[in-house]
Amino acid sequence: MTAPCKSARLGLAGAAAALALAVGATTPARAQYVVFDAKAYAQDLVNAAHQLQQIQNQVTSLQNQAQMLINQAHNLATLPTSVLNLLQQDLNRTQQLLNEAQHITYNTGQINLAFQTQYGSTSLSSTNQQLIARAQQRWQTSLGGFQDSLTVQAGVVGNLTNSQSQMSTLVASSQGAAGALQATQSGNQLLALLVKELGDLIALTAAQNRAQALSAADRLTAPADAQIRTSQFLTQGTYTPSSVSMFH
Repeated sequence: MTAPCKSARLGLAGAAAALALAVGATTPARAQYVVFDAKAYAQDLVNAAHQLQQIQNQVTSLQNQAQMLINQAHNLATLPTSVLNLLQQDLNRTQQLLNEAQHITYNTGQINLAFQTQYGSTSLSSTNQQLIARAQQRWQTSLGGFQDSLTVQAGVVGNLTNSQSQMSTLVASSQGAAGALQATQSGNQLLALLVKELGDLIALTAAQNRAQALSAADRLTAPADAQIRTSQFLTQGTYTPSSVSMFH
């Protein structure tokens, strides 16, 4: 082998060695791997769960607040049904019947005056015509009292139909009340209906007692007038008959 060939081979070998060194210098000494930290991952999951729970709590709180506002709106809602005007009309009708009382009305001044003229004591100088007029006036007053009592009774009985309808309406409204205010208003109107019923009962009792009182006063006064007429007859010794008209 000649010297030039040997020299060429040595040059190629050196070049290959140099290339190998260069490549080795650019290649990492070891492979790079992704490291998984299980503890850190578990902590992240716990934190995420806590945040999710907080969000759910906030949603629940907002839902409760919304429901509370809805309930407050229901509690403040007014009752759409009212029978107060109807109750007042029934009471006005009953009061009107009492105001139409004949002869002696429900007035203290008129009662006192009537008892002085019709039921009070009379003198021995009263004539037969005067005594008869007094008796006739008392009879008409007593008869009017009983008529007034029957009229009030008829009016009160007529109100019973209205009361039944009003009670049904109020009970239905109370059972279907959306909130506390509607339930309270229904209860108040039911109490007003009860007051109206008591008012009718008081009016009926007053009319009946009035009629009985007038009749009793007439019975108590009649013997006194008869005694006066008897005294006049015994004193004067004469008796003049006169026509009497008690009934029309």
